[in-house]
Amino acid sequence: MAAIDSIPPDASGRVGLRRWLLRFFAVLGPGIVVAFADTEAGSITTAATSGAQYGYKLILLQVLLIVPLFVVQEMTVRLGTVTGKGHARLIREHYGLGWTWVSLGTMLITNVAALVTEFAGIAGAADIFGLSAPMFVIAAAILLCVVIFTASYKRAELFAFALCLMELLFIPAAFAAHPPTRAVVMQGLFGSQPLHDYNYLLLIASNIGAVIMPWMIFYQQSATVDKGLGVRDMIFARIDTAIGAVATQIIMCAVVVTTAATLFVKHIKVTDAAHAALALEPLVGPFAGVTFGAALIGASMLGAFVVSLATAWAFGEAFGWRCSLNDGLRAKRFTALYLACVIVAAAFVLIPHLPLIQLTVYVEAFNGFVLPIVLCFLLVLVNDKRVIGERHNRPLGNIITVGLSLVIVALGIWMTITTIAHPGT
Repeated sequence: MAAIDSIPPDASGRVGLRRWLLRFFAVLGPGIVVAFADTEAGSITTAATSGAQYGYKLILLQVLLIVPLFVVQEMTVRLGTVTGKGHARLIREHYGLGWTWVSLGTMLITNVAALVTEFAGIAGAADIFGLSAPMFVIAAAILLCVVIFTASYKRAELFAFALCLMELLFIPAAFAAHPPTRAVVMQGLFGSQPLHDYNYLLLIASNIGAVIMPWMIFYQQSATVDKGLGVRDMIFARIDTAIGAVATQIIMCAVVVTTAATLFVKHIKVTDAAHAALALEPLVGPFAGVTFGAALIGASMLGAFVVSLATAWAFGEAFGWRCSLNDGLRAKRFTALYLACVIVAAAFVLIPHLPLIQLTVYVEAFNGFVLPIVLCFLLVLVNDKRVIGERHNRPLGNIITVGLSLVIVALGIWMTITTIAHPGT
């Protein structure tokens, strides 16, 4: 950032386009990375299941979720740039150890489950390319472990960007499926919604849980701080977040379209994202299957990297550990927790005969039900003038976030009652 600050304004005293672009590209990163990581193996499985079971109908939900996704992550960015502190650290400093453990406990449960789905995606991707799943999982875990020893936030971010580029392959896979444009628009955006269907409501909850995950708040705020962003960078950080929110939902729509145009019309059920890729090949050719599979590898690797980092950052901030990527091996407990997350999740997936697809869908739904707890902490912090001063939340942000939480809670209560009353549903 110092190099950018040294660039003088033009003769008229204005900042100038070149300076603006340099600062924008310097700030770019946390918002895009966290959004692409959001489109991880569990999310892809949920989106693929949505398209295979209900065609284009859940495209509307993916589009609508852009707004709350941006609103939630913008609050996170604001907290990070204004305070210069991570999410867990703010909770510990202002509300005490008890509430910190509540926050960390809910995050840890969802993170461990999410990590298992990431490595399940990596194992499934191995099948697409005819590789040994155990060896592929082990190789992926080793690569993720090596990254933490680079002792550089910048290098870690470049690694994450490379994985983001792999995820973009979901888009050409969608075009390769040759979806009818009229059907995508009319059924996806204006079609009827079977809200009486329990399984459809489960997928709505799963998609909400897949799009806005608890660990995203911890990761983006910590990444913002570790990158050294401040109040002067806020506008660029917001643009970074907006780009990420739109991009991740485009990818989710692409996955829904791909499976709706192929598997739904052929009445082929999806068992997981890798199965979806394998099922695509005989229908639309190897290109779609290979690109879908490569994108799945990128999504799974990025998800595992970011979720592990979010966990290590959160505990490090809460308990005052050294927890910067720039510290390398000097951040011993931070590094150890990151490595533990990767190794334990990879080892769990290597256990044979696990019901990974069922686990994935329920993990995403559980994320949705835990999310209101995390959003409650976020809202309290971003409305507390002791924490954020005059940059506290405006009513619209509160309304959107509270509304999202109420929808999730209502879905959770309704589905719990329905499940108890009709266990065979």
